[in-house]
Amino acid sequence: MLIGEVARRSGVSTRMLRHYDSLGLVRPTGRTVGGYREYSAEDIRRIFHVESLRSLGLSLRQIARALADPAFAPSALVGDLIRRTEDRLKREQELLERLRTVDALAPCGWQDVLHIVELLQGLNSPSAARRQQSVLASAEDVPVPAELLAGAVLAESDPNVAGALRWALARAGGDGLASVASGLYSENVDIRRRAVLAIAEMPGDEATAVLADALEDSDTTVRRHAALALGTRGATAAVATLVAMVVEGTNDVEAAEVLGALSLDPGCADPIMSALVDELAAHPADPAVRIRLAQAFAEMPATLAQGVLRQLAHDEDRAVALIASTLVGMLEERSNG
Repeated sequence: MLIGEVARRSGVSTRMLRHYDSLGLVRPTGRTVGGYREYSAEDIRRIFHVESLRSLGLSLRQIARALADPAFAPSALVGDLIRRTEDRLKREQELLERLRTVDALAPCGWQDVLHIVELLQGLNSPSAARRQQSVLASAEDVPVPAELLAGAVLAESDPNVAGALRWALARAGGDGLASVASGLYSENVDIRRRAVLAIAEMPGDEATAVLADALEDSDTTVRRHAALALGTRGATAAVATLVAMVVEGTNDVEAAEVLGALSLDPGCADPIMSALVDELAAHPADPAVRIRLAQAFAEMPATLAQGVLRQLAHDEDRAVALIASTLVGMLEERSNG
């Protein structure tokens, strides 16, 4: 079969067939009566072998090596091709995400496009300082999509960069809450922790509702962050977790301050006092817990806290008694002032 007919039947161009010939990859082994080089049936089978291996991503040099050595083991080469293909797909996926981000921002000109690309490169920088600078320096006329910020804040491990991203996300509005709230359902606890911190800085009833759900999280850190944010918003659902934080000594000062602010509502004060008194009774022999509870009582309205603190001023533990006595004096000065 002459080269033109081989090209028509195989779909391989005559130019490529000549290239294969020049490389010694597939050479016509027959001759016609007129002296023209002719492809045999075996030559054509070799062409299809070459094309099959090319479809896997092998180079012509790799194909020549594979076909020349009957003992050639394909496993290592195929494994390398898999890794290279995965890397290429990852790069293409990243390119697709960049293009979608540019498209979502609807830039008015190439200067806007260049700014967006610069921002994306900054957010993906291995340097935490550059990532933070990229967030803080974003131009007002080219706002960053909330979805992009949400994805960045859920992935960010550096606390300073994460703080800048949360600030920008709280200002972005739009679909920021929905985008970051999905992180609360991640199996990765670090992502859930980042999500609750970001939501804590977002205003509105929807954010409050999401934080209330986070009180049921299996991770104590997520629950504590949610409780502090909810307590600051006046949500009494956080009281049990806040009291537990005082008892456990984790962010106990902050938790006590939030409980004090909640107690300014007459409807909240009695339940909070009851919860604190119950914990006091539950830890009669733990001075550290009783000291933290005494300090929490000092954050309550003086009319409610003074009686309990006066009793603690006679506690069997001298440290507890001394701190409670000092706190009673502080409350009396505050009341007299």
